Amino acid sequence: MSKRIEHDFLGEKELPHDVYYGIQTLRAMENFHITGIPLKVEPLFVQSLGYVKKAAAMTNRDLGVLDKNIAEYIIRACDRVIAGEFNNQFLSDLIQGGAGTSVNMNANEVIANVALEMMGKEKGQYEFCHPNNHVNCSQSTNDAYPTAFRIALINKLTGYKEILVDLANAFSAKGDEFNNVLKMGRTQLQDAVPMSLGDEFRAFATNLNEELSRIEDSKQLISEINMGATAIGTGVNAPKGYAALVTEHLRGITGLDLKLAGDLIEATYDTGAYVQLSGVLKRTAVKVSKICNDLRLLSSGPRAGLNEINLPPMQPGSSIMPGKVNPVIPEVVNQTAFYVIGADLTVTMAAEAGQLQLNVMEPVISFALFSAITYMSNACRTLREKCVVGITANAEHTKQMVMNSIGIVTQLNPILGYEKSASIAREALETGKSVHDLVVKEKQLITQAKWDEIFTFENMIRPAFIQ
Repeated sequence: MSKRIEHDFLGEKELPHDVYYGIQTLRAMENFHITGIPLKVEPLFVQSLGYVKKAAAMTNRDLGVLDKNIAEYIIRACDRVIAGEFNNQFLSDLIQGGAGTSVNMNANEVIANVALEMMGKEKGQYEFCHPNNHVNCSQSTNDAYPTAFRIALINKLTGYKEILVDLANAFSAKGDEFNNVLKMGRTQLQDAVPMSLGDEFRAFATNLNEELSRIEDSKQLISEINMGATAIGTGVNAPKGYAALVTEHLRGITGLDLKLAGDLIEATYDTGAYVQLSGVLKRTAVKVSKICNDLRLLSSGPRAGLNEINLPPMQPGSSIMPGKVNPVIPEVVNQTAFYVIGADLTVTMAAEAGQLQLNVMEPVISFALFSAITYMSNACRTLREKCVVGITANAEHTKQMVMNSIGIVTQLNPILGYEKSASIAREALETGKSVHDLVVKEKQLITQAKWDEIFTFENMIRPAFIQ
């Protein structure tokens, strides 16, 4: 395979001639063996780097600081990067030192070499299109990287939100299906009062739908960018009017409501939006995990547990116990949520670690947020497809548990009073007799007709005040 020699101020290195990345990407590949997860695994980030470099080239062309011919080749090269044609050339590890410089240079080098090839030049002939002088013109890693990161986050969040909506809708549909299934509600794992299984599942949907507005709020925070800030926010090496115009071009290219930060110095080091977004991701993960805890409890058994619902059997549950089937889908979602909760701490510590005019820890923030969104998206999709849509109810069993429960005595409080009701509950517990038999047959505290009025299905799930 033919080779080419490239140089930077540290010296020279040999690269395969057919690769589009350059010497600085190669150094990053040699230096950062951390996660083993290269940039190409996040195609939306690669795409967003293409957006940023395209907008920069258009702005530099418009302001007369970049030759129009070179600018047009860069723009065309960016379009190919945006289309995903060169994803396999983005090989920097997602966690790296240098505040993301390796990622930025990976993009600069790939775009420059794609442009050179379209010019009819050889890769590495940077006198015709240079990664720094031309592709990175009027930019710094410190504005290009976070801007691309934020664009990618917005697009990933859009997909995540759609998956959450689908999951919430699946719970809502089950709520409608289980609308007439009577069951016992529980507090502190003890019998409480009756409810509908449909209401329980609709509450899961409501719980998740609450997160949608929080995600939108986070997207609004993330949409504030510092493009044009260059190194520390002063705009050094950028022409007058560049920041506003490049933001305008980015809005047009991406179709996103991006806004230029009012204070570019503050925006260049501030990572507060990431902390808030991470908190939202953690909050949603906690809610989804709690729902999975409930699904595991409700399906426990089948003969020595609650056994109120049946989860779809996905695989044999034991290498030693025949017939055992485990709730593997809720379990894997629980574990994913634990990861996201931990990632939130990573983002918090990385945001706190910023110093003076820059936070150099943004790569680990990007890794934590990208992985959290990806993993939770996969988990929520899996939960819907392989669990929720196939859940069935054991309606006769749940009804029997309600009518044998001591908790139903609560609905007699307005008639018997708390003390008398408590006495009935204690006697039922000690003797094993039903509340019905004690109240109607033995003590004749109310008539059968009154009992029937109080304990209709509708009155148990939508209690009216009856005296």
